[in-house]
Amino acid sequence: MSEAAAPAVHRFRVNGADVEVGDAQPHLLAALRDALGVLSPKDGCSPSGQCGCCTVLLDGKAVVSCQVGLERAEGKEVTTLEGMATDERARLTDAFAATGALQCGFCTPGILVRVKALLDKKGSALDRDTAARHLGGHLCRCTGYIKILDAVEALAAGAETPVALPTGIGERGARYQAAELGLGDKHFVDDMTPEGCLHAAVRLADHARADVVRIDTSAALAVPGVEAVLTAADVPGELRVGLIHKDWPVMIPEGGRTSYLGDVLAVVVAVDRPTARRAAELVAVDYEVHPPFSDPFAALASPEHAVWGLEGNVLSRTTYARGDVEAAFAESAHVVRETFRTQRVEQAFLEPESTLAVPDPDTGHLLVHSGGQGVWDDRDQIASLLAVGTDQVTVELVSNGGAFGGKEDMSNQGQTALAAHLLGRPVKCTFSREESILVHAKRHPIHIEAEGACDAEGHLTGLRFRMVGDSGPYASVGMKVLERAAGHASGPYVTPAIDVESVAVRTNNPVCGAFRGFGANQAQFAMEGLMDRLAAEVGISGWEIRDRNVVSPGVVWGPGQVLDDGCKGARRCLDAVRPAVDAAVAGGRAVGVGLGLKNSGLGNGFHEVAKAVVRFEEDGTVEVRHCWTEMGQGVHTVALQVACTELGIEPERVRVVVDTTRELGKGQTTGSRGTLMGAGAVQDACRAAREAGCAVGVDHEGTYEIDWTNALEEGVEHPVIHSTFGYAAQVVVVDRDTGAVEKVVAAHDVGKAINPLLVEGQVEGSVHMGLGYALTEDLPTDEDCRPTVDTLRGLGIIRPKDMPPVEVILVEEPEPDSPYGIKGVGEIGLVPTAGAVAAALHDLDGEWRASLPMRRG
Repeated sequence: MSEAAAPAVHRFRVNGADVEVGDAQPHLLAALRDALGVLSPKDGCSPSGQCGCCTVLLDGKAVVSCQVGLERAEGKEVTTLEGMATDERARLTDAFAATGALQCGFCTPGILVRVKALLDKKGSALDRDTAARHLGGHLCRCTGYIKILDAVEALAAGAETPVALPTGIGERGARYQAAELGLGDKHFVDDMTPEGCLHAAVRLADHARADVVRIDTSAALAVPGVEAVLTAADVPGELRVGLIHKDWPVMIPEGGRTSYLGDVLAVVVAVDRPTARRAAELVAVDYEVHPPFSDPFAALASPEHAVWGLEGNVLSRTTYARGDVEAAFAESAHVVRETFRTQRVEQAFLEPESTLAVPDPDTGHLLVHSGGQGVWDDRDQIASLLAVGTDQVTVELVSNGGAFGGKEDMSNQGQTALAAHLLGRPVKCTFSREESILVHAKRHPIHIEAEGACDAEGHLTGLRFRMVGDSGPYASVGMKVLERAAGHASGPYVTPAIDVESVAVRTNNPVCGAFRGFGANQAQFAMEGLMDRLAAEVGISGWEIRDRNVVSPGVVWGPGQVLDDGCKGARRCLDAVRPAVDAAVAGGRAVGVGLGLKNSGLGNGFHEVAKAVVRFEEDGTVEVRHCWTEMGQGVHTVALQVACTELGIEPERVRVVVDTTRELGKGQTTGSRGTLMGAGAVQDACRAAREAGCAVGVDHEGTYEIDWTNALEEGVEHPVIHSTFGYAAQVVVVDRDTGAVEKVVAAHDVGKAINPLLVEGQVEGSVHMGLGYALTEDLPTDEDCRPTVDTLRGLGIIRPKDMPPVEVILVEEPEPDSPYGIKGVGEIGLVPTAGAVAAALHDLDGEWRASLPMRRG
């Protein structure tokens, strides 16, 4: 019997040093990260060459390292950011920091490597269009690419790009820790691998709705290197978790039933990730398959339950009415009716979900490193499934690589914590891109039957909406999304009569939950469509009908809330874009206008509390501790700026920490809450510090609280549904010859721009996402409830060369009783975009569009 061939050894150089790597690594990216500990290249696409995050130089040429086999690297020089000269690293990151060209930072190291290669090849001849074409292989979900190209232009021109942290509220300045993020030196969860760490992989369901008859783990357990295979039978505590309803099983047991293709059936734990993944495929499952509910209307009509263990297929129903809509319609000069349909959309954050759980061998206390948006919710749910007290679990927030709402629910935190708890060893689990697309909650597709009426001059007289949203099987926050859709249905307009019903339906399609805009996008796409159709009936422009109906202080809005002076921002945004509309018309362009509003905070009667701590250390450092997830939006920078303003200190003295060891807050980082409530809490902590003489070594605690909103079901005549609203007007200009979007003008009332540079980046990124939502992005499912797209490339995300210029106009109309007048910008960013695109395309060809996306395929 011949001896097995010895594994091949591949020799090449990495950052100037000779290395040897065995052929167990499937590609250069794995060799760099797993064998050599070179971590600036990131894996955002489950090695498929579709995100650009792992770009390195191979003999000076930019390559996507996950597509480079080790034999191709043989004898060559591999250069990553770690191996570049100090001044080169600083030159690149300074340009990106100074121009605001990075947000979450996950994609940035790969982009910097590509830019370095382009500069080496083209030097000062590198122009914006060329850079945009060459960056086509790089996805950035945060920035919209505009400031990235600004940075490239500055680098090509050899311009000085001095980097300075902002010294106070309202000042433009670099993001906190921008250099560490840009260079990949600030670690994400998957960059963390403690000694003795095991790796977990999940076995997902094969059918969206099927009884699980038997789970056979024997073949997986037989794989060398596999330490354990866990199933629902190993869960010592509660099987189901959830943010609002505890209805989402951590794993489906034998005798249970799957409810979507993201259900987990087993977790394989092994000595390394490839072994865990290979063994997970060997977990055999016997099913009794049932037809899934892929159509929400069929689910509504059926007496059969779509979801295992849950009765009925209506997750929630939100209704309200004011005035006599039927009489308004009967007496109005113009009535329009349309059915609008919006699509399911994937957040496509660049960092796939990753969790690291580390048990204390002496106490059993579990430390969980999570990139989620609500680490206290993670803690409480993990403690529940492990049947331990919350004092036995600490969930430490690790700044994540983008979220946009998609990391509010637990993804693999529960399974990873379970494995570490049972095995007494550190365990890490990182989803593949395909698993990520299947598991986490998406944007709701909503079917909207909308009716609107106005008088002969174009003043609204009545509105009626009937909305049905496909929420998938588990609650997540789906009922709140449809509640927000209902509350925001009338947009920033005044109407004396309104009748709204909004229903969230359980199906076996992917779970739907939070996503930037949170129901306001879908509802106001319909509302803006009604406004433009009514304008055509009256014979006035889209801008004019909005001008005649925009909210003002003291009016009764939507569900009955009387708006305060903060709503002046809607008028100011509309006025700010008027010159752009007039210029486009004069230039013969097709043009569309959108106007929107979106709440900040949770509202609807929810008692919101945020705390912060300011601590002066002996070495002169001022530590600011808060409770919000940093995911690229800049909440750390906000905390720094507030501290500098309130304490009169230099930004270099400030160290920002997300503290999950004490009860600073239990809420999710969602709904533009971080800037609003974080600033208020830090401001109050600074006040406490000043009153105590800025005593050293003392935790000076501050609180910001919102307890004055009302739930719709309270039946209050004039409820305060939300404490704060942001407003935005956007103009989309389309070239009549090519049909391409030529420019977007975005006027946003943010109350107070804490850092105008970062606020501009938020708006530009939102517009990029909004254009994708309007035109190209989609995550359809087939009759078996399986997404027909499972890669980043297939999602229809707009690439750099196709992103038009965005002119950002910042409006600051302070919100009364809000810290510094803050309103937030993360959520409102893309609310008006789709409506403005639809109006511009109607101006182009006369066709009314009512379904999203408008140009897919």
